[in-house]
Amino acid sequence: MSGHDDSALDRLPSGIAGFDLILNGGFLKGGLYIVQGPPGSGKTILGNQICFNHVRGSGRALYVTLLAEYHARMMQHLSIMSFFDSSKIPDQLAYLNGLGELHANGLPGLLGLLRREITKRGASVLVIDGVVAARRAADDERAFNAFVQELQAVAIATDCTVFMLTSAQGTRITPEHTMVDGIIELVDQLSGWVAESGLQVVKFRGSSVLRGRHAFKITNDGIIVHPRIEALLARPSRPDPGSAARVQSGVDQLDIMLDGGLPESSTTMVMGPSGTGKTTLGLQFLTKCSVSEPGLLFGFYETPPRLNAKIAAVCQPLGSLIDSGAVEVLWQPPTDDLLDAYGGRLLRAIHRRKVRRLFIDGLGAFLQAAGSEPSRIGNFLTALMNEMRVLGVTTLYTLEGPDLMGPTTRIPIGDLSSLAENLLMLRFVELRSRLYRLLSILKVRDSQFDASLHEYATTSQGLVIDATSDSAERIMSGYARQSEGVAPPDRQPRERRGR
Repeated sequence: MSGHDDSALDRLPSGIAGFDLILNGGFLKGGLYIVQGPPGSGKTILGNQICFNHVRGSGRALYVTLLAEYHARMMQHLSIMSFFDSSKIPDQLAYLNGLGELHANGLPGLLGLLRREITKRGASVLVIDGVVAARRAADDERAFNAFVQELQAVAIATDCTVFMLTSAQGTRITPEHTMVDGIIELVDQLSGWVAESGLQVVKFRGSSVLRGRHAFKITNDGIIVHPRIEALLARPSRPDPGSAARVQSGVDQLDIMLDGGLPESSTTMVMGPSGTGKTTLGLQFLTKCSVSEPGLLFGFYETPPRLNAKIAAVCQPLGSLIDSGAVEVLWQPPTDDLLDAYGGRLLRAIHRRKVRRLFIDGLGAFLQAAGSEPSRIGNFLTALMNEMRVLGVTTLYTLEGPDLMGPTTRIPIGDLSSLAENLLMLRFVELRSRLYRLLSILKVRDSQFDASLHEYATTSQGLVIDATSDSAERIMSGYARQSEGVAPPDRQPRERRGR
């Protein structure tokens, strides 16, 4: 839904930050919502989390179960969650089991119980857990539809937001789906050996929402929702200023090759096999940060101790910038979290410190985190980098290539033109039992650049690039002769003499 401003609508936040982003601020007060999903998908945790978040202030909530599960057992399971607060029970959050009333007096009796309890307790949130039991108790489909319609009338009359938790799922449409104000579907599926949880807003009356599936995790803090980055940033948050300025790369000779440095607010991909110096180049890029121009290293593979050792060995000036707070280091294992969790963490760090230089060490970790949806990575990175651009962040990130040596290379991610405005290639060339390192610039946004190969070395001062391409030309011509089976001039076989 779009085309009008729904920001002024009276909302009931779920209290789950990512979820409320998807819902454009939360549920509509007095609405009736279905939360559906298979057993174990997190419906009960979500319902309780909404209740406890609501009563954290002066709100009041009512949680009614139509299940055989004892409340004591449910409380035992919930007590490990950080949102659980026993001091709110029963004054602000009351738990009732309506199964007995349902069996004794049917749907009319249950409806009367709900109406009385909402009024008596002044509840503004009602969760009904186990709606499938109410459906089974109905004489027919028509009777259950009448129950849902009456429940909606109660919600409107009391301004109480009602959530119906049910195990129904999939594409089967029932009459109540057309009657309620919204449908939230939780899914849980296996991708190889990994379980992936997601939610989708199937229906939401009266407001725009972020469509499609969004990932979530169940943790000791309850459900944590991560909005899909390409949906959240479908349009950048502000206009693109279109700067034509240049920023220093941290390597003087590279700036010369780049005709003055990297374009400001651009994205640069550094490609190459392991050991070519990609991380070292990124560290040098961050040495141009300052307190007024802060930087961020967002890494996956170099643990903090290893990173500190590398900085001490090849980029000592960066150490003092980290100590002063001009550069922040955020490290996370590449198998630790979800793709959108990484994206959200990165965005929060950018906004928190107003970062101007960003170094992402290990783009492959994003691809790995995409799990069963590797096709997402292009749209994910495009949306993320478009946002970096309008925020005035100059970004450099590394991508490891599968080819260790040789004059050609394969790219593990397609459509590089949409992922990076500037492309740098680092490579090995083996010649006569010796490894050489060569750097080339493949592309720079709207700029002239030196397209020739340059030899470079990794030293205690970082990457040192030859000022000319002469040595690279000799290396490549020698490699070509070697590949064709022709020995270099100084290694041509001598003519055999007769005996």
